[in-house]
Amino acid sequence: MSDVEQSGTVADAQSDNWVDRYAPQWLKPYARLARWDRPIGFWLLFWPCTWGLGLAAIATPERGFDWMAAILMLVGAVLMRGAGCTFNDIVDRDIDMQVARTRSRPIPSGAVTARDALAFLIAQALLASVILFQFNRFTVWACVASLILVAIYPFMKRITWWPQLFLGLAFSYGALVGWSSQTGSFAMPALLAYLGTILWVIGYDTIYALQDVEDDALIGVKSTARLFGDKTRPIVTGFYAGAYVLWLAAATLAGAGIVFAVISLVALALLAWQVQTVDADVDDNPRARFYSNHYVGITLALALLADWVW
Repeated sequence: MSDVEQSGTVADAQSDNWVDRYAPQWLKPYARLARWDRPIGFWLLFWPCTWGLGLAAIATPERGFDWMAAILMLVGAVLMRGAGCTFNDIVDRDIDMQVARTRSRPIPSGAVTARDALAFLIAQALLASVILFQFNRFTVWACVASLILVAIYPFMKRITWWPQLFLGLAFSYGALVGWSSQTGSFAMPALLAYLGTILWVIGYDTIYALQDVEDDALIGVKSTARLFGDKTRPIVTGFYAGAYVLWLAAATLAGAGIVFAVISLVALALLAWQVQTVDADVDDNPRARFYSNHYVGITLALALLADWVW
């Protein structure tokens, strides 16, 4: 057993994270199951929600930016990301045993049983439903429909080379939720933002999957990182370029102007840096590029807010 497994920490968690340092022992396995030691996931789920809220604020300036909805969506993102990761770990427990980066996770390491993980999953889902019912009926039903995407995603790596696409369909849904929570419907700005975010997710999760290419090949798990191979850099560049164009189109249709266009160039520069510097042969390189997408999310949220204020 490795030092990581003996300590109970998870191999790809952020070093010196709050779970390892401060959480009580009984909570740590469940916190790791929900990825509270790796907050990047719920941030990447949350930022598209703020984009939807920002687009709605720009489209109807007198309504303003709904800060309470943003807070509720942040809590919901933490809960739903935790529930999704718990479900994913239950489904993937046999695969995770065979991958160096994931064998230290709570279920394959024996820290949590699959039955206890299922109970934890249900608890998170119930709490998330309390958040969801604060919104209008259209948004509630739209979110319920999205659970189909959440349910099928863990199985996609077994049957298609494009599991990142299905992750994108699920993880980008916040753009639709943010918009519909304000308008009670979908519209072209939200749909374009959703499509752009799907391309973004495919790009960043392909970069993240570069860490597992060798293990995935040995056990037969499919991914876009394996599919693209030596062409990963130019293909991800294409996805990122498409994402930015769709985001710009969404903002423009909503009524955004030069303020958004200028500030959003910072996000484009971050995406360009990722694809120009990613190197799967350098330890921690793909993970660091993946984590930088948090700042892409922040930048676009600030760009929309600034344009609304302007």
